[in-house]
Amino acid sequence: SYQCMETTPSLACANKCVFCWRHHTNPVGREWRWKMDDAKVIVNGAITNHQKMIKKLKGVPGVKPERYKEAFTVRHCALSLVGEPIMYPQINEFLDLLHGKGISSFLVTNAQFPERIRNLNPCTQLYVSIDAATKDTLKAVDRPLFKDFWERFISSLKALRGKNITRTVYRLTLVKEWNMGDVSAYCKLLTIGLPLLIEIKAVTYCGDSKASSLTIKNTPYHEEVCKFGEQICKTYQEMYPDSERRYELACEHEHSNCILIADTKLKQNGKWNTWIDYDKFQALYENWSRTGETFSAFQYMAPTPEWAVYGSTEHGFDPDEMRVRKKGKKARQERQDKEGKEKENAAD
Repeated sequence: SYQCMETTPSLACANKCVFCWRHHTNPVGREWRWKMDDAKVIVNGAITNHQKMIKKLKGVPGVKPERYKEAFTVRHCALSLVGEPIMYPQINEFLDLLHGKGISSFLVTNAQFPERIRNLNPCTQLYVSIDAATKDTLKAVDRPLFKDFWERFISSLKALRGKNITRTVYRLTLVKEWNMGDVSAYCKLLTIGLPLLIEIKAVTYCGDSKASSLTIKNTPYHEEVCKFGEQICKTYQEMYPDSERRYELACEHEHSNCILIADTKLKQNGKWNTWIDYDKFQALYENWSRTGETFSAFQYMAPTPEWAVYGSTEHGFDPDEMRVRKKGKKARQERQDKEGKEKENAAD
């Protein structure tokens, strides 16, 4: 993640979601009506500003010198910072520029522009936000600008189903007391887009806002997120036993309050392959760009480390990394253990 740049080519959005971390300070609109910067200007500017932010971390305690040096080379780009990136008129040129620099692309769309999804060039991973399972709930959570928001939402899922050249993902942000009710309705939506992956995460509380009534109580615990994911897998199998997709819990990231459900086609010889071979993707994309030869998400999958598999003792935390806790019982215990070891070393 230290080589990942988060940005967006569009500050504007067609929704005013209750959990938007920008507290609705960004512009909204149903179409592009702003001055447009060239894709090359945005990409180069984003990289430059990303590197400027990294420079501020020089000498900060805990920053590894080798990681600091490597971070200046951007390898991944998350187009999810704010707004609706797919609204940007030159989004395909934007993606091509990223891939031309060897940068992978993770694009998140709010499912209000189905035609833009259909016309989108391959990206490394394409997410569609599934913020609710029914029309009324979606209206309450996303607060969309379009009157035909539900029709656009469903059409976007149908468009996603046709993006076989890309890893497709349903992204569910769980908000307690808002959108964690009808599991069967979520399963019905799965049959429309048939995503390869389903990412389920708890909403992040971003403080008080006049634009939203959410509080920290609306953030589900990791155990609740896991239980919801288990219900999705169980209910989908019961409702659609003959579906071409068979979903199972594949990964978890407890410290991010997030889990991943995947199609079992990503499991080979009993081992999950939910990770990405980025070099292979770049090679496939370059060949597609040059010859038009299509490829599939299965051609650039990579093995999932055991520590990232759902139910592992590490719960998604890389054991080669150092975890730093500042608060809570575990933080106090870690400090006590550290102090005890220091006393033992001093006595020796």
